[in-house]
Amino acid sequence: MSFRLKVSYGAGIVYMSPDVAERQRSEQLFAKIVAEEGQQVIGWRDLPTNNSTLGDTAKASEPFMRQVFIRRDPKLTDDMAFERKLYVIRKRSTNEIKDTSIPGSEYWYIASLSYKTLVYKGMLNTVQVEEYFLDLSDPDMESALALVHSRFSTNTFPSWERGHPYRYIAHNGEINTLRGNVNWMHARQAMFESNLLGSDLKKILPIINTNGSDSAMFDNCLELLVMAGRSLPHAIMMMIPEPWANHESMSDEKKAFYEYHSCLMEPWDGPASIAFTDGKQIGAILDRNGLRPSRYYVTKDDLVVMASEVGVLDIAPERILRKGRLQPGRIFLVDTVEGRIVSDDEIKDKIANAHPYREWLNKYMVELADVPEAPHLPEPDHDTVLRRQQAFGYTFEDLRILMTPMARDGVEAIGSMGTDTPLAVLSDKPQSLYFYFKQLFAQVTNPPLIASGKS
Repeated sequence: MSFRLKVSYGAGIVYMSPDVAERQRSEQLFAKIVAEEGQQVIGWRDLPTNNSTLGDTAKASEPFMRQVFIRRDPKLTDDMAFERKLYVIRKRSTNEIKDTSIPGSEYWYIASLSYKTLVYKGMLNTVQVEEYFLDLSDPDMESALALVHSRFSTNTFPSWERGHPYRYIAHNGEINTLRGNVNWMHARQAMFESNLLGSDLKKILPIINTNGSDSAMFDNCLELLVMAGRSLPHAIMMMIPEPWANHESMSDEKKAFYEYHSCLMEPWDGPASIAFTDGKQIGAILDRNGLRPSRYYVTKDDLVVMASEVGVLDIAPERILRKGRLQPGRIFLVDTVEGRIVSDDEIKDKIANAHPYREWLNKYMVELADVPEAPHLPEPDHDTVLRRQQAFGYTFEDLRILMTPMARDGVEAIGSMGTDTPLAVLSDKPQSLYFYFKQLFAQVTNPPLIASGKS
């Protein structure tokens, strides 16, 4: 039996030390990792760049960029098996080169390592990208799709590696639930299993690089879900679900999908528009509240343009076949293999009906309401209320502003995200245990919600 390989090599763009000797040490260690994973480094190429337009800050931290080519092991008969192996190589090199005391390792960063995609990015403004990366002006450079993002880092200090896009996404917005998302990912790592990744699973830990921005951490999680065998739209639906619980017109199959996956992963929530691609499919999804804009044009000559604003590209009105905007929680997807735009309903109906999620929920889910109640202690008498309030640190302000509205009206008190309460850890007075914990909110300002009307 014989077969023909569809893909024979992968390519990566690597940030390295400007020092030649330091680069050589990193390349030797990288080649060793590649060989241990059963692949072979074909060669390296200096990535042609022109830094004449860069500012002093960007130049001061500018890495030397090299392109590496890796030959595929003929035993890997499946293209995605090769992609997973490149994923393992990249994660191992990050752990074994960047996180070491090797001179120059602080520069080490692999922008992309794939048989499908190349990522060109850096501390550049929009017009500098093409000027800096000379490959982008080469007549031989062709692509059926491109994912481009111009933004500064809002949650972290800007750097070359924190530029967009990442391996799968570009992200406009912020993830407000980030700390909880990352903590849950760390907590679950010990229980991870994958038939596709097998023993390689331990080599890619930790999944989340906590030195990255919120966008990079989202990308880390999305990449794992795809490498573990899910389709890209499936993984996106898991991480950014629609508001489904009280959706009257949503099909039961789709509700079952979201309910089932809510047991596996919590939403990565926040005002965000996320564009994504795996090199074959490209699309975008808007957060469930629709607080970030995303608009698209489809032209009569089969060009699809989506951007955060209208008019990013100058397209003559007579060329436009149709245009629209992305709806909250909806996916816009272009499949270059099938050569068509796939509707949100088609994507989600196909994925939701791929498995009997409702049957699994009915058979295996345990409802809290069905769990026997724990034995209750005797109700405390009313005469000791004041003493117990004092023992547990309740203040007059707590009773008046927080407790009374809840007891009287059945609602939580209206408050502000800001607080000037002194930190318990700095106090020399007795403090309740829970006073030592603070909620971490987003570090950037959300777009205001403005209500207007006539009196």
